[in-house]
Amino acid sequence: MKEKEHTGREFNPLEHKMVPNHEILNEEDLNKILSEYKVEKEQLPKIRISDPSAVSVKAKVGDVVRVTRESPTAGKSYFYRLVIA
Repeated sequence: MKEKEHTGREFNPLEHKMVPNHEILNEEDLNKILSEYKVEKEQLPKIRISDPSAVSVKAKVGDVVRVTRESPTAGKSYFYRLVIA
């Protein structure tokens, strides 16, 4: 994917209050999650590499992204997505 030219006016979707936090998992955390849920990496829900949130965290194909959503009733909820092309 071609890098855009920076103009200083780029929009970062992760800074919007309605967009949950996205972060790339390291190998150690990923292995813990996969064994906890007893799944393979390929069984996780997917997120496209072109998704604005994936672009913002500089995710690569094959990375797993943790999405942290906060709710006044449920507290913090974690969701995991495998980055695909």
